[in-house]
Amino acid sequence: MPAERALLVTVQLDPRFEPGRTHWPIEDEAAELQELAPSAGTRVLGGVTAKRHCPVAGTFLGEGKLEEIAQRVDELQAQTVIFNQELSSAQQRNIEEILRVKTIDRTQLILDIFAQRATSQEGKVQVELAQLRYLLPRLVGEGVMLSRLGGGIGTRGPGEQKLEMDRRRIRARIARLDDELEQLGRRRMATRLRRKETAVPVVALVGYTNAGKTTLLNRLTQASAAVKDQLFTTLDPLARRLRLPGGEWAILTDTVGFLHHLPHHLIEAFNATLEEARDADVLLHVLDASHPLALEQGRAV
Repeated sequence: MPAERALLVTVQLDPRFEPGRTHWPIEDEAAELQELAPSAGTRVLGGVTAKRHCPVAGTFLGEGKLEEIAQRVDELQAQTVIFNQELSSAQQRNIEEILRVKTIDRTQLILDIFAQRATSQEGKVQVELAQLRYLLPRLVGEGVMLSRLGGGIGTRGPGEQKLEMDRRRIRARIARLDDELEQLGRRRMATRLRRKETAVPVVALVGYTNAGKTTLLNRLTQASAAVKDQLFTTLDPLARRLRLPGGEWAILTDTVGFLHHLPHHLIEAFNATLEEARDADVLLHVLDASHPLALEQGRAV
């Protein structure tokens, strides 16, 4: 299946409008979006940048900028427009009516990548739960917006077959997934308690996505976990035994990478990783020293 052709839109808002958020230069924000999009299997055709004091209520961007984006969509024959900001359901709908192509935001893009990377039962449940919670307020009438059902980015993953459910059924599904996640969490807690009883220290590798955590785990433990030069290759925590120079043993855990301006309501999709980090004896922060934004990435983590 050919890669979906996408136009990227990077919008930078006035820092006073987004207190508490660390702002990178708009060029760096655009560069990261250019890394994220191919991780979801898209072919990036080009990009548009814009600076605004605050978003327009109904369309996020002004009429003139949306006309410019519409022209680029026509010129490049893009199938999808990806925003680096989070869009409300109304904004998403209104932008699609103007551009006449599928429009997704940063949250939906990240969820799509997670959906492709999750391999464990818990990972799949967490991603599906996040997908359904994202989609619930975006339902129109008896189903999801028609543009959401066309396949491609934003519709893949464990929740794909659930997208046409009505609100009542989606809420019931969310409740069941919450229960399943709670049971899986209890199992994970039991595993961690067993580790503590054996008095084997746990070292958690933490860091920005694609900083090299899995490469380091493989090198130190002779493991063969999958390594790729892309964002979010590892979604599910990995644990391997590591023999220390003095002959003692430790557990080395590899966790999902973090991201600058990670949407707050996606934190639950990171729950397993956050618990691994919280309960570890040592946090080893891995930085990619060759990356031009290494220090900024370190601060984000």
